[in-house]
Amino acid sequence: MKEKNFIQIIKNTLNSDYIGDDCANLEDLGIVITQDSLVEDVHFVTKYITPYELGYKSAMVNISDIAASGAKPAYLTVAISLPADCDEKFVEEFYRGMKSGAKEAKIVGGDITGADKIFISITAIGKTQGRKISSRKNAKPGQKVVVSGIHGSSAAGLNELLNAGKRIEDKFTKAHFMPEAQLEFSKKIAETINYDYAMMDTSDGLLDALSTIACESRVKISVDFSKIPYDKDIEKFTDWQNLVLYGGEDYGLVAVLEGKDTSGMIVIGEVKEGCGVEILNGNCCEILSRKDIEKKLYSHFGENHEN
Repeated sequence: MKEKNFIQIIKNTLNSDYIGDDCANLEDLGIVITQDSLVEDVHFVTKYITPYELGYKSAMVNISDIAASGAKPAYLTVAISLPADCDEKFVEEFYRGMKSGAKEAKIVGGDITGADKIFISITAIGKTQGRKISSRKNAKPGQKVVVSGIHGSSAAGLNELLNAGKRIEDKFTKAHFMPEAQLEFSKKIAETINYDYAMMDTSDGLLDALSTIACESRVKISVDFSKIPYDKDIEKFTDWQNLVLYGGEDYGLVAVLEGKDTSGMIVIGEVKEGCGVEILNGNCCEILSRKDIEKKLYSHFGENHEN
């Protein structure tokens, strides 16, 4: 998966301790910071999504990264490049959507330029005061794996859109266009946990998050598929289990905590000695390496994948 390889090359080249988590934790400034980009015909197609939804989702994917770090979303800046056929109405609706998706965070600036396609790049800043910030490296054997959010619905919505070749309206496409960052779940953990813990969002899929935490922490994560929360109507899709496990853009959260701190949370598994991800599904047990999982994840760089 080229994206992961590129990130590792960048991290090694810069010799940076900040690269690797959903956000860079700048402890001296008391903030975390993240940046994400959305490119037309890579992350979205304009015949499916409205300008308002595009603005909303553009903000929300960055708010989700802040939530994954445990910080409080505070500020956003927006750089957007637009083709000549985008008019004032598009800009107005886009920024109305962004304002809604930003929740309590403030949009404080950015840039706007011309381009052949729509390109959006957003920087988000979160405050760390009074919160314990997560890292993917902090999972330890004996801890429990908890999740927040519904898994697979966004990917199901995308499948519906691609199969129909036009915009359709149902709960799965709504989940794809209008995701919700798990801010309360993040706040509850970050304001109450006093030890190092792991947390990550599921923007690239539940198994990607589990595998990344397992790899970065050098542990094995064992998960009971029956415990994963998903919309039961997703079972109408022939590949619904793959959608739940590998489908991205749900923006749920996965956290690894001590068992005593998981009361009232959805526990889907535990951390063990070893490496990789173990999926228990009925009488079946499948152990997946990072390479196994990456074969089924979406790639931005055109490699073969099996969704």
